[in-house]
Amino acid sequence: MEFQKDNTFFTGRLKSVSYAFKGALKLITTEHSVMVQFSIGILITIAGFYFGISKTEWLFQTLAIGLVMSIEGLNTAVEKVADFIHPNYHERIGFIKDIAAGAVFFAALTAIAIGLIIYIPILL
Repeated sequence: MEFQKDNTFFTGRLKSVSYAFKGALKLITTEHSVMVQFSIGILITIAGFYFGISKTEWLFQTLAIGLVMSIEGLNTAVEKVADFIHPNYHERIGFIKDIAAGAVFFAALTAIAIGLIIYIPILL
């Protein structure tokens, strides 16, 4: 059976959104690191409502959560592709996976910095 691309604007976009939603759901329900990041995002969102953070703080907080979740998703994709291409340990594959994990680390550090800037003054 041959795959047929949907070239119509509306139904093509609708299918793209449904694939993206399925991918996000797979990330959240199957990847432990994403489950942790998603849970932290929910807790920080609840904290934002509880402490009544400003609109600007919401913008930064939302951006930080989205940044971490997005980079975590890309990291997972890189790991899955690398494992598919070379299932056994290989030094070069390990190097690639380490770089992808490093990107998540930078995003997480950025999110932590944003969280501290928002919540330390509130808590002190």
